[in-house]
Amino acid sequence: MVPAALAAGIVFAALRVDGQPGLGRDPAFLVFAGAAFGILLQRSRFCFFCILRELFEERDARGALGILVALAVGSLGYLVVMQPWMPVPTSGRLPPDAHIGPVSWVLVAGGLSFGLGMVLSGSCISAHLYRLGEGSTLSPFALLGVLGGFILGFVTWSELYVSTVSTAPIPWLPAELGYAGAAASQGALLLALALVFLLWVRWPADAPRPAGPPAPSALVRRVFVERWPAWLGGLGVGTLGFLAYLRTEPLGVTAELGSRARTAAHALGLIPDRLPGIDRFAGCATVVIETLVTPNGVFILALVAGALASGVAAGQFRPQAHPWPRYLLALLGGVLMGWGAMVALGCTVGVLLSGISAFAVSGWVFAASVTLAVWAGLAARRLLRGALPGTPG
Repeated sequence: MVPAALAAGIVFAALRVDGQPGLGRDPAFLVFAGAAFGILLQRSRFCFFCILRELFEERDARGALGILVALAVGSLGYLVVMQPWMPVPTSGRLPPDAHIGPVSWVLVAGGLSFGLGMVLSGSCISAHLYRLGEGSTLSPFALLGVLGGFILGFVTWSELYVSTVSTAPIPWLPAELGYAGAAASQGALLLALALVFLLWVRWPADAPRPAGPPAPSALVRRVFVERWPAWLGGLGVGTLGFLAYLRTEPLGVTAELGSRARTAAHALGLIPDRLPGIDRFAGCATVVIETLVTPNGVFILALVAGALASGVAAGQFRPQAHPWPRYLLALLGGVLMGWGAMVALGCTVGVLLSGISAFAVSGWVFAASVTLAVWAGLAARRLLRGALPGTPG
């Protein structure tokens, strides 16, 4: 009954906001897309940190291959969308609203900070949002830390922008190689990564399934209770990514969090009215909010509602108490993720997923930085686990 009521509420909310001013081009789509994103994340466990942890500690590459599927599908969709908008890609011009950012040591530092924050808090930002729908008691602390990290990022932004970001290049593969060359190069890189995963990793044995078509009860369990295959989650996330770009704006989950943090910091007098260069760059842009509801806010609320409906239906809404050090680590990890997302102009959804799908070099640099930080953080955690009780497992 509860999942059905939540689903009905999502439909009602979509009908209620449809046509409302100030909520973008298609607010009803934002509601359905956010709910679908939350369901996809929750059902397929599409958490970038969890996927990297399984890859490095268990040599289980199924989640990593799911990310590659999402990037391949998203890249193909973005290519179809961008070509009519910009038939001839040229240097100095970028497709509208695409998450293509500057590449510099600041981006690398943001990725390293974000990756370390994931290790400490136990999830990426998008996963903490869907885990709210599972009743996680750690996620509120991590998200509170994200807000604090954003404020810290705003305080440090002006110096970083003037000294580095303002003159950093903004490379876009189609402008350098043409659409065909960009697609071939990115496709080759995704294929090479897939081959590395297939050759290097161990494949855990799945539980044997009975021969023949599943019984109705077993089919229902596979859809609503069991974890969906990573490739299916990647297919859904990639498809949703380019549909969102076509209908409203690229996928991203930090614009609302960053804007709320910026509004609070502005009200407290911690930052000036204008931050240099912020409006120049596409990405998870932040603004001082003057309205109660924003487009990205609608998307995030629908994401949590979708994850809640999915989690309750699967019996996975399970609030759980943790030792107090876990909450401190979640808070600290959130601060690191918030600062990293601010200076990198997005997170693993906005910069990595949407950026790479848009053929942005910044997406690949962020992905490499995050991956390196997670690898190093996991290695350090193994060494310190005995001396640091409460470290996330």
